[in-house]
Amino acid sequence: MIGNEEDFTASLGFEVEGVDENISEIETDAFKRMIEAAVKAYPNFKAAATTLRRVITATKNDWSAILWHDGEFHESRKYPELEILDWVGGGDSFASGVQFGFMEFNDAKKAVEYGAAHGALVSTTPGDSSMATRKEVEKQISGGGARVVR
Repeated sequence: MIGNEEDFTASLGFEVEGVDENISEIETDAFKRMIEAAVKAYPNFKAAATTLRRVITATKNDWSAILWHDGEFHESRKYPELEILDWVGGGDSFASGVQFGFMEFNDAKKAVEYGAAHGALVSTTPGDSSMATRKEVEKQISGGGARVVR
């Protein structure tokens, strides 16, 4: 199950306790409790993940993600004040990065890192199709900055 908090709420009826309408603060433990409730209600879920997006402005967001797998949570690195060019496609790119991490490595921690990095990169480019290469995603995972790589 991969979705943002609105997907968990609208599709499955689970809410994140203590979060205001604008999600002005991210309380990771509240999102973990929501996912724990979902996997308890749906024991066939093998993994459950969500992005954690705090909107500062339309062009500046804090971005990260959590993933539950085999009874454990894994958190991605945080992308504070990520400059957003286009909101469309970040969630889909997160999902594809998570899937890649599981398919390539069968590793939940790597999956959430690939998902968060890919979603972050796509949010900084126009449109909903990823232009990010594997090398660029892996640079972000390792903490790479915005310097040009030749």
